[in-house]
Amino acid sequence: MDKIQHKMVPVNGIDMHVAELGKGPTVLLIHGFPELWYAWRHQIVFLATQGYHAVAPDLRGYGDTTGVATSDATKFTTLQVVGDLVALIDVVAAPGEEKVFVVGHDWGAIITWALCLYRPDKVKALVNMSVLFTPRNPKFKPLDALRALYGNDYYVIRFQEPGEIEGEFAVWGTERVLYDMLTYRTPGPVFLPKGIGFGNSPNDPIVLPSWLTKEDLAYYTSKFEKTGFTGGLNYYRALNT
Repeated sequence: MDKIQHKMVPVNGIDMHVAELGKGPTVLLIHGFPELWYAWRHQIVFLATQGYHAVAPDLRGYGDTTGVATSDATKFTTLQVVGDLVALIDVVAAPGEEKVFVVGHDWGAIITWALCLYRPDKVKALVNMSVLFTPRNPKFKPLDALRALYGNDYYVIRFQEPGEIEGEFAVWGTERVLYDMLTYRTPGPVFLPKGIGFGNSPNDPIVLPSWLTKEDLAYYTSKFEKTGFTGGLNYYRALNT
């Protein structure tokens, strides 16, 4: 962890925070929600030892990346986030390296599927986790289809009204929200009825699983307390755009 290098990179009108390590072919690691570059901390170190240049940014609206107003959800479409990644690849790729390896998780997978569609000339190979490729249906907008399938308590629909879910998160507390999200393991669609959240009381003890340490949760909490959740939620709010 101490070996990982950090820098700010101006891309596509924003200042993107990037964590990187190693020399060799570039591997771009794209996080999901509610995550940060930090989700790839172990993979960054491992890839560097295997002769790769591992690069993990904080996506727009997250962590230490700055320069975009989170009050405007229209600034968080896949087209704009892919534009960030294309500009980032141009900066971090080695001279003569036109294509890079790409790995995505959760929302990172959605973004990197789009990267392959919009700019296949930038991608050498893709590994995605958690989210399958889902092409747009010209007959239905994504949010309309999700509401019809799962109803208004489905988490993606609950995220739509600006300020509403943020207000509930404020009541539960940043650490509690992150703990509930990161450790959620109930199979099936995720529902967040108003005022109930993930079904836990904010006063329930936080019992960490073996793979999530106090230091990990504290890092995420410190960053989301600074930025709030709106930047990450805006990716959901821009689904129909």
